[in-house]
Parts: sequence; C-alpha cells; structure tokens
Amino acid sequence: MRRDHKPYSIKKLQGRIESFWVRHFTTPQLDSMGPHSMIMKPWNLSLYGKKISLGKSVHIITARDRPVNLTTWNIDDSQGEILIGDFALICPGVRIDSASRVTVGKNCMLAAGAYLTDADWHDIYDRTKTVGETSPITLEENVWIGDGATLCKGVTIGENSIIGAGSVVTKSIPKNVVAAGNPATVVKKLDTEKEIVTRQSLLEDHSELAKRIDALEKWIRADNTLTGWLRSLFWPNRKD
Repeated sequence: MRRDHKPYSIKKLQGRIESFWVRHFTTPQLDSMGPHSMIMKPWNLSLYGKKISLGKSVHIITARDRPVNLTTWNIDDSQGEILIGDFALICPGVRIDSASRVTVGKNCMLAAGAYLTDADWHDIYDRTKTVGETSPITLEENVWIGDGATLCKGVTIGENSIIGAGSVVTKSIPKNVVAAGNPATVVKKLDTEKEIVTRQSLLEDHSELAKRIDALEKWIRADNTLTGWLRSLFWPNRKD
C-alpha cells in the first residue's frame, strides 16, 4: 500500500482499541508503567517474567512481522530486571533478555532489531547450566542504539553515545562518541559544544503534542472515506 487510506474516524477507533488493550492486557504484566506511554499495535508486544518497568512517555512501536520482546528470567539464583526510562523509544523487532538487569536510560532510542542481552544463557563449559555468566547492561541518558546492533553482558554505554547499525558491543563505550563495528570501537567523538536536543523536548508537554498530532491526522485523512478504505483493502490498485 502506497499510503494509509484509513479515515480519521477509523484511526481514532484504532487508537481507542490500542489503549484498551494496553490497560487490559499489557499493564497487568508490568511492575509499573508511567503516564502518557504509548504502545502501537500492543498485541505485537511480548512480555515474559517479573520486574519489567516502563517510565513516563515511553513509546514502543511494534509490527506484525517484527514484534518487540521484553523477557526476564528467574532461574537458579538469577532474577532478571528490565527498566525502561522516561521518553525512551523502542522500535519494531527490539529484543531485551535479562537474567540480572538491563537499564535503558531517559531519552534513549533503540532502533529496529536491536538486541540487548545480559547473560550468556549457557555456561561455556557446562552446557546444561541454563543462564551461564550474567552481568548488567546500562544505557545512560540519551543513548541511540542503531538498527540490528547487539549489546552483550556487562556493557555500559555512556551518555549521548551512538552505536552504529549492526554493531556488536562487547565492552563499555564512553559518553559522547559514535562506536561501530564487530567488536564495536569508537570511530568518532561528538562535538560537546553543540546542543543535543532530546526526545523529552518533544514529549514533555503531552497535551499540546496530542493536539498537534490530532490536527495532523485530521489534515492527512481529510479526503479519506470509509468506502475508499475498504476498496483499498479488497480491490487495491496502483493509485493506492
């Protein structure tokens, strides 16, 4: 489909269904969830285990073919924990597995397909031992993890740093840098004299943002009709 043909009324109905789903099915599975958080297509969010928490204004985007998975394990002496900070963005296909603790700081962004794991999941020598070695992962504030990057156990990513797409991070990365590669190494330092604008600046005034998004939706969908939308679903053509 070349564009979204949903009329404004259907889009609003979809939003209400998603909000109901989050309240009825998602929130009971979380230890906590801050206000104004949004999960798009929440039926594609898979949660397993205790101690999973979302801060305020967290955005999780899912897709049918790229679900988001947040999993904590309570095995032997291990108890995982996942803490997602305020204003964080989680994109389709992100997976976080924890047997100790994964902390995603305020304003962090995890791009599509990123994977964070704080354990080996099997012992190097005893392959029957389930968790193996485990060590917490910490993303400090305003970290950006690129598409398909993997973060291994025990790493800390410093404030404002960026991890390049497809990178494998096996050691901690300092703040204010760009790191990339397998294993990831620093390839660039950020100019600390320049202002860094975070997601908080966009999301902090939730009511004003909601009004702007609603007005934009009305404008985008002004010419969409129910019959046109149904036709595009069942009898699409190249104009769709």
